[in-house]
Amino acid sequence: MSLGPNCDSKGDLYDYVGHMKLVNGQTISEHMVLDEADIAEKRHLCVHVQALDGPVMKLYLWDQAASDFCQKFKSYGGTPSVLLVTTVNPKHLGGTLAITSMSSSRVFMDSDVQPSKDYLEWLNSNAEIANSVAAEVVTKPEAVTLEELFTYIKQETSKVAWFECTATIDDVVRGSPWYYISCGGCNSKAFKGHTSMICNNKKCWKTEITGVPQYLTKISVYDKSEQAVFFVILGDAGKELSGKHAAELVATYFESNEGVGADHCVPIPQALLDTIGQTRKFIVKVSDHNFSGKTQTITVTKILPLAVALPATSEEPGASSGFGNSAGDRARKAAEILEADEAKRCKSG
Repeated sequence: MSLGPNCDSKGDLYDYVGHMKLVNGQTISEHMVLDEADIAEKRHLCVHVQALDGPVMKLYLWDQAASDFCQKFKSYGGTPSVLLVTTVNPKHLGGTLAITSMSSSRVFMDSDVQPSKDYLEWLNSNAEIANSVAAEVVTKPEAVTLEELFTYIKQETSKVAWFECTATIDDVVRGSPWYYISCGGCNSKAFKGHTSMICNNKKCWKTEITGVPQYLTKISVYDKSEQAVFFVILGDAGKELSGKHAAELVATYFESNEGVGADHCVPIPQALLDTIGQTRKFIVKVSDHNFSGKTQTITVTKILPLAVALPATSEEPGASSGFGNSAGDRARKAAEILEADEAKRCKSG
């Protein structure tokens, strides 16, 4: 069994072996970079793991186990898939079943020990089963009202958790950019260099990057509890809301306004404004910064489809299956315009 009893006198500790889906909310990829400083400061990390074709659970690795995980993860030339942790303890955190490491826990990956080798062999032979659960839905969020969400945040014992909220979009917040420019390699925020864009993640392997627009959109929402809340839409969640990638919308704007420079604030696109008044199901993450009181803005990680499909007339005219092929070129063109104008401005200033 993947989660089987360990020979421990307490009788409540287990060994767990499975394949990794997310690490601290990041999808596993060959360019993934662990933020070891942040992990060391928080003393733990969270891995979403799945055993065979079973449910996906959150595995919290603390202190030495978290440090061992980082070292093991880096030691593999490619990205490891299998994770085996000994003497773990099942617990309920944030309304879902989770697994936590103990002081005696040991961490192994892929080819470290025979059980992980055996699991890796199964994984390579059953890729379609292993990938049957989407990474975006592995958190099994609990449905709550906005009022209940903030009640949870105020509890002293609350942990980082995901919830499902049904809410109506009241407005898209103006006065601040609705997107940011990210590193094309690791999705961290990029900033202006002397001649090009530079990744803000010091551990990113890319020395020269292509900036990619990503959603960073703030909206106000309300629900039946009449609680008004600010949500911030990040990354793919923005596409799930508007139907378009941020890069595509930015590229379209610069293509239609060739004379504008990089300092020009791209206005909120109509595709986002059209969502005002819609009622949607939001998967939200309650983070450490919510507990500290630094901000009451809640991060949205996924937006589920509307229960009732929109009329066909809501689709923009001229859309075709071939449009997606040009979106990448348009995004690259927007990035080139941004980078070229930034370089000119830096040289002249």
